[in-house]
Amino acid sequence: MERYRRASQFLLRYVSCETRSLSKRPCGSSIAGQSRIQEQFIREYNTKLRNVLPHSMPRVCTRTVQGSRIFCLDIPCGIQGRSYSSAATYARRNPSYSTLNSSDITYFRSILGDKNVVQDEDRLSAANTDWMRKYKGSSQLLLLPKTTEEVSKILFYCNSRRLAVVPQGGNTGLVGVIINMASMDKIISLDKVNGILTCEAGCILENLNNYLTSEGFIMPLDLGAKGSCQIGGNVSTNAGGLRFIRYGSLHGNILGLEVVLANGTVLDMLGTLRKDNTGYDLKHLFIGSEGSLGIVTKVSILTPAKLLSTNLAFLACNDYLSCQKLLFEAKRELGEVLSAFEFMDSHAIDLVLGHLEGLRNPLPTSSYKFYVLIETTGSDESYDKAKLEAFLLRSMECALVSDGVIAQDISQASTFWRIREGISEASVKLGAVYKYDLSLPVEKLYDIVEEMSQRLGDMAKVVGYGHLGDGNLHLNILTAEYSDDILAKIEPFVYEWTSMHRGSISAEHGLGLMKADKIHYSKSSETVQLMASIKKLLDPNCILNPYKVLPQSVL
Repeated sequence: MERYRRASQFLLRYVSCETRSLSKRPCGSSIAGQSRIQEQFIREYNTKLRNVLPHSMPRVCTRTVQGSRIFCLDIPCGIQGRSYSSAATYARRNPSYSTLNSSDITYFRSILGDKNVVQDEDRLSAANTDWMRKYKGSSQLLLLPKTTEEVSKILFYCNSRRLAVVPQGGNTGLVGVIINMASMDKIISLDKVNGILTCEAGCILENLNNYLTSEGFIMPLDLGAKGSCQIGGNVSTNAGGLRFIRYGSLHGNILGLEVVLANGTVLDMLGTLRKDNTGYDLKHLFIGSEGSLGIVTKVSILTPAKLLSTNLAFLACNDYLSCQKLLFEAKRELGEVLSAFEFMDSHAIDLVLGHLEGLRNPLPTSSYKFYVLIETTGSDESYDKAKLEAFLLRSMECALVSDGVIAQDISQASTFWRIREGISEASVKLGAVYKYDLSLPVEKLYDIVEEMSQRLGDMAKVVGYGHLGDGNLHLNILTAEYSDDILAKIEPFVYEWTSMHRGSISAEHGLGLMKADKIHYSKSSETVQLMASIKKLLDPNCILNPYKVLPQSVL
C-alpha cells in the first residue's frame, strides 16, 4: 500500500482541485478535482505515474460520482502480484472458492484410489511452480484420473463444492485441485488409410510422433518441448511450433474432441470426418481456450504421411531485409516441399553456443547478424536436394545468403535443430529472462527487437528469434536479475507497440495468468465481452483454470 500512497501524493502535487481529500475505493484512490480534464493532461501524467506504480499500470481518468466529475487514480485490483524481484509469484486466492477438507479427500480417493490422490509436499511443490519459477501456486491436492468417467466425476463434485480446478499438462497449478492428465495416455486407434489418429489427452507429443513414424505418418506439429508436453495441452493452447508453415494450426488438423465441462457433462465430439456441416463446430471453442471452458480428454487428429526425403539448410544473412526476401523466394521456389523457415539473430546463436554443451556454430569462419533454418520434405530425395541446392545457389548469387551449409546426415540435422530449439533453454541459464511471444507483420517483426534494445541499452541483452514463416517472434530480454526498473521499461511498451502494429501479444503460447488482463491489446472490448459470456455459460462458477485467459473484471 506504500506505493499507492506515493502515487496519491504524486497526483495531489500536480492537480489543482477544490478539495484534496482522498475518496476510499476498493480498487484505487479518487481525488476530487476539476470539472473537466484535458486529454493531453491525462496522457502526460499517466506516463509519469508509470514510474511510481510500474506493475499496476495506474491511470488517471475521470469519473462521475454522485453527480460530480472527479480525478481518479485507477489502480487495478490484480488477482496476483507478478513480481520479477523474487523467484516465484503468488496468486491472490478468490475467497468465493471453497477450501479443501477431509471429506473432499475421502471422496476423491473413493473414485481414484489412494495412489492417484497425491498430497506429498515435494510432488505438490513441483506441480505448483511453473518451469521458469515466476508463478507459485497453493494447490494442496494433485489428482491423476485414468478415464473420462473419473474426470467427469471430479468436475461434477468440484463444481457442486465450488472447488477451483487446474487441468495440467505442465506446471501451472495455482489454486484448489490440480488434475494431471498424464495417466490418460492410451492410443485408441489409427486409420492407416486416411492418417487419422485418435488418442487420450495425456499422450506425450514425442511418443505420438514416434508411434506414427513407425506407421508411416507424423504429427502435424513439432515443438521444442515435445518430450514432455501432452497433446491435450497442445490442443488447449493451440500450440503452433516448427511445422506450422507447412501444416497450419491445430484448428485445421483437429477433427474431433471429447471434452468434459465444468459440471461434469461429457461432450462427445470425437468425430473423424473431414467434412461435417451439421450445426456449429463446437470443438473450436476448446482449441486454444487453455482449459478454461472444459477439459480435453480425447483427441482425433489428421496426421500427414511421413515423406521419404528431408533436407535441412543452416544459412547466414547480413540483415533482416535479406531474411524477409529469402522467405518470399523460398515460398515461391521451394513451394510444396518447404516445411520450416526459422530465424535467429546473432545474440540467440551466441546464447546457445555459450551455455549449452556439445554445440558449435555450423558457420564458424565469420560472424553474421542473422541465421536461418530452412527445411524441406518431399518424396524424391535426389530431386528435393537438388531443388534446395539450386535455390541456395541463386540466393547467394543475389546476395540474400552470405554463407550456408546443408546437413549431410541425420546427426548433423539434429545438431542444427538443437541450436534452434535450445535457445529457450539457454536463455534461463544467464540469470533472469523476460519472455514475450508476439505475432507481427513480417516486415515489422524485428523492429521491436531493435527498439527494445535501444530502449534498454546496457540494462539488458535483447534476443529475437522465431518462426519467420508464420510472423511469430520470440522476444527474450536477458538480465542478471529481475528488476522493477527494467520491467517498467518493457511493459506496457511491448504491448502498446504490438497493438499499434495490429499484432497479437500471444502468437502461440496463450494468455495464461501473465497476460489475461492484457487481452485488450489484441481484442476489442466487444469481443472480450462475448468471450466472457461463453465462459459464464459453460462454467458459471468459474472453477476451470481460474484467473487465466480473461480479466477478472469481465467475469
